[in-house]
Amino acid sequence: MDLPDFIKTFPALDVPFPDDVVKSYAIQSDKGLVVFFDFVKDMVLPPHSHLAQWGTVLDGEIEFTIAGETRVFGPGAIYDIPSGAEHGAIIKAGTKVIDVFEEPYRYALRT
Repeated sequence: MDLPDFIKTFPALDVPFPDDVVKSYAIQSDKGLVVFFDFVKDMVLPPHSHLAQWGTVLDGEIEFTIAGETRVFGPGAIYDIPSGAEHGAIIKAGTKVIDVFEEPYRYALRT
């Protein structure tokens, strides 16, 4: 599954991972941040926490550990990460997700 061309025109984020590992396309408002992530290579997301996050898997697979509980999420699955909950993941290449962050400026837009 490929993301539509118009989504690929959204600004990228300044995330701490290289573009050859994950691509990002974002919509930012003063109320939250919506991001389409496209994982090009397998990736390990180290444990961390922040304000609430909600997401859905469009394609591929994520093994999430959220607040000590590990689950595998595939296409159509929804995850809800409460504010402050420690979470990390193993993400397979080819995975595409939509993440919505409560924190509008979680990541800066690239200019």
